[in-house]
Amino acid sequence: MNNFLKNAVPGVQQISPYEPGKPVEELERELGITNAIKLASNENPLGPSVKAVEAARAVIGDVNYYPDGAGHKLSVALADKHGVDRACITLGNGSNDILELIGRAFLAPCNSAVYSEYSFAVYPLVVQAVGAEARVAKAFPSDHDVMPYGHDLNAIYDSITNTTRVVFLANPNNPTGTWFELEELDLFLSKVDEDVLIVLDEAYFEYMPDHLKPDTNVLLNQYKNLIITRTFSKIYGLAGLRIGYSISHPDVADILNRVRQPFNTNMPAQAAALAAIEDQNHVENSASLNMLGLKQYNAAFKSMGLKYIPSIANFIAVNVNKDAMPVYDALLREGVIVRPVASYKMPRFLRITVGNQQQNDRVLTALKKVL
Repeated sequence: MNNFLKNAVPGVQQISPYEPGKPVEELERELGITNAIKLASNENPLGPSVKAVEAARAVIGDVNYYPDGAGHKLSVALADKHGVDRACITLGNGSNDILELIGRAFLAPCNSAVYSEYSFAVYPLVVQAVGAEARVAKAFPSDHDVMPYGHDLNAIYDSITNTTRVVFLANPNNPTGTWFELEELDLFLSKVDEDVLIVLDEAYFEYMPDHLKPDTNVLLNQYKNLIITRTFSKIYGLAGLRIGYSISHPDVADILNRVRQPFNTNMPAQAAALAAIEDQNHVENSASLNMLGLKQYNAAFKSMGLKYIPSIANFIAVNVNKDAMPVYDALLREGVIVRPVASYKMPRFLRITVGNQQQNDRVLTALKKVL
């Protein structure tokens, strides 16, 4: 190692960088194929709202100017949407940026953070980068009768110590698609000391059935130590513009905004997001298409004798009954990109984004062939 590399923060030295899904262009270049499809990164197969695209185009001629650093119009619209004060909103370069801000603002080497097994890969990256201790709670086992591989909120609560400053919860969780019942989530929140921040990561919130969706306003009024994160990357189809946000008590948002970069969200992203939240037809159509796709995969996996984790997100994790990497590689040669999740300690699983029916058919045909 070069001497200057030794000067990097110890936690950063040990980080294994996050690996995104393989791009279509890269696969086609490597294998000399065409017409590949990507169902690896939980993107919306319908794309963005037409209104969002038009809004982004309308401001593209002004990108010689800096964007509104406070994102005033978007923040006001989000505050109105959620029935909160604008001071509760923090904008991020995707919700991933918000997670980073939380780590920088509330964690230090003397602190710990708690999250579950099989949680989103960014949680350990955030914790490790600031040198805090990661306390990983055991998830429910694979044979659990209600929520296999799901967060065990009792185990998470038992993992909290006097050094814990942040708890990360994903609802639904990536890569498992598992979720919480409203009563168990409320019970957990009521037990945690108010000086411990609870991050409720709701990147896939809009895909959830209505009866499972927590009431954002009620939770925030009741629990001042709660931070809810959302993104425009998933159901809104704006992954390439990188924009997300959090809702929290104004005092918490004030701290996050102190470490937020002045222009962390760009002008086209703000404009597109503002238009996207006004196009609920697009959201509803995306959710309906996703529900049909989940049913399609559930039925197909049952007929193929493959176990899968029940999901309410826009992806599904399937056990291919063997090491998944050779299956993943074989699917690549069929022009199908999915996501291996061995890095989550799920080496026999592939995570497959729900696409449109044609895309789903192609994945299933390829999967049957390579298996």
